[in-house]
Amino acid sequence: MKRVVGVGAALVDLVTSVSEEWVVRQKKLKGGMNLMNWGDMGRILGNVEKLATIPGGSASNTMIGLSRLGGLARFICKVGNDDVGDIYSLNLCNNGVEGYVRKSSTPTGRVLSAVTPDAQRTMFTYLGASSELLPTEVGDTPFKDANILYLEGYLAYNPSLLLHCVNLAKNSDIEVVFDCGSFGVVQDCRYIIDKLIEDRSIDILIANEDEARMLTSIEEELACMEMAKMSKIAVVKVGKKGSIIGEKDCILKVDAIEVKAVDTTGAGDLWAAGFLYGYSNDWPLEKCGELASAAASEVIQVMGSIIPDAGYERLIKIRDRIC
Repeated sequence: MKRVVGVGAALVDLVTSVSEEWVVRQKKLKGGMNLMNWGDMGRILGNVEKLATIPGGSASNTMIGLSRLGGLARFICKVGNDDVGDIYSLNLCNNGVEGYVRKSSTPTGRVLSAVTPDAQRTMFTYLGASSELLPTEVGDTPFKDANILYLEGYLAYNPSLLLHCVNLAKNSDIEVVFDCGSFGVVQDCRYIIDKLIEDRSIDILIANEDEARMLTSIEEELACMEMAKMSKIAVVKVGKKGSIIGEKDCILKVDAIEVKAVDTTGAGDLWAAGFLYGYSNDWPLEKCGELASAAASEVIQVMGSIIPDAGYERLIKIRDRIC
């Protein structure tokens, strides 16, 4: 089994249910990710009630999901020197993820996931300490005996760190997976994503349909074909329609599992966890996609990005059946 090391923002998810009108009043695009400073984050939080607090962050969710599925996962991040940061580090350990966690005097990052009645989430993010992780704080040690580097799209806001991690991986013959994370990331950080593509630094490129459209200016299957020219393997996630996986001139489609969605927070993260488990065990891409769909279907049935133990029990049975 291949070992995966993830790098990303250490963020605590604050999940709440809101109306469509609430999102309109914030004057932000529904379904997107919006960066906030500490003051604006406080203002937004003052406008919501009944918050569920859950350790999260995109790449962290993926590494925890991978570990719970039986994979080998590490995670590199930075938290505040506060109680929230301590809880975050302990959560990684309790879920079997080998954490390489730096500390800062800046508060631990937070992301408000505002979920509308259609289960769509709009994110408001205060990166906090997570944005202060420096290239000099990421050495060779976490990359030793690793085979895959998983990078969340939000790292593109810290291009020096992103490129440093990619260089460490390439110097050690480690495959690089880049998950776009949000159409806002692609829009704001296109220059650094284009550089990674031009340098042929990305082995697996993952996007949802909005991100893929932003990358290629075309839709779904055609977008996947175009993205497959940018990397060794390309993925376009198309929500209820499942996913499209491309490799060279081959395109395959994987159906989603039909369930009642409560909250789409973490759906893409857990999709990646399932995919990476299969890929790290050299499964065919179609089987990787099947486990990915199953993992995503479990997390969208709950509020937040944590799959309950019963959900993982079901996923382990699916994993064993697939392999």
